Amino acid sequence: MRRVITLLFIMTLMLSAKDYTKNREVRSFMNMLVKKYDFKKSYLKKLFSNVKVQKKALWAFLPPNQRPRLKDTRTEAQISKAKEYRAKYGPWERYYRITVTSKRVKDGVEFLKAYKTTFAKVEAQYGVPKEYIAAIIGVETAYGANVGKFPVFDTLTTLAFEKNRRNKFFKNQLKQFMRLSQTEKFNPKNVYGSYAGAIGLGQFMPSNYAAYGVDFNRDGRITLQRKQDAIASIANYFKKNGWRSGEPVATRVSYEGKRFRKYKTGYKTSYQRKQLKGIAPKKYWDYKGKVRLIKLNKKSHDELWYGAKNFYVITRYNHSAYYAMSVHQLATKIAAKMKEE
Repeated sequence: MRRVITLLFIMTLMLSAKDYTKNREVRSFMNMLVKKYDFKKSYLKKLFSNVKVQKKALWAFLPPNQRPRLKDTRTEAQISKAKEYRAKYGPWERYYRITVTSKRVKDGVEFLKAYKTTFAKVEAQYGVPKEYIAAIIGVETAYGANVGKFPVFDTLTTLAFEKNRRNKFFKNQLKQFMRLSQTEKFNPKNVYGSYAGAIGLGQFMPSNYAAYGVDFNRDGRITLQRKQDAIASIANYFKKNGWRSGEPVATRVSYEGKRFRKYKTGYKTSYQRKQLKGIAPKKYWDYKGKVRLIKLNKKSHDELWYGAKNFYVITRYNHSAYYAMSVHQLATKIAAKMKEE
């Protein structure tokens, strides 16, 4: 009986795997890798002939009207509770309660303490405050506890060659990932990451891995699953995207009313402060550069902030004002907690 179950399990795996070498576009991609980067054809055939299609990853990149409906496995009580939660809180409050938790602050402090020597060296070299680096790792992977369970090679192959809205982007990421497997000497089948193919504690896409990755522990390899390399690579990412050492990130501002519609908000639009009539920082803010107006939509009112150049730099990591604000607020809380101890 046990043998029958084992055989059925193996057959299931075989049925869920796909031979991408039968795809003309994949064969062209393989030929490119052979000609430009000296890959062995036999090696590539072995890789691409046994790919498990990552349907969950693909679902996220299909146009909304083409996504198969997912079965809701929640109980009626859970669905009811979720509806009550959405009715009680606005979008920012819901986002904040997930990303800036007391546990994440506590764990961030412990993470800084555990790698204080690395953080000190990185901060001195790149000029990026350690609490912001820690906050990125906290938001992305809970300090390494959740780096992702998707096989990166299979995921990127799926997203590169199964029709979706970002095929071109993922084909480039697959190329970069394969090149990384050469330079960093790893088996592409042994790496796991996010549903989009992001890798390591800071969740770098392969192209960013190549562009910003740092071998900070000097072992001859850039390994973003290792703390030292991940910490330095995030700092390098910020610095190369324009981080200004010693400058602030954001401050809350006041305005008249409960909902703000007077000026365009968002990280893409910048203003001289003198242009913004009726808006003022709630506390002294020594910053002379252009600012962005960042609006956080809460249940009862809009919360408004000035975002400095460094706030914009955080949005280069993830193109979301809410993401950047959660990183800023988590970093601020981590720094405050460090001072208490």
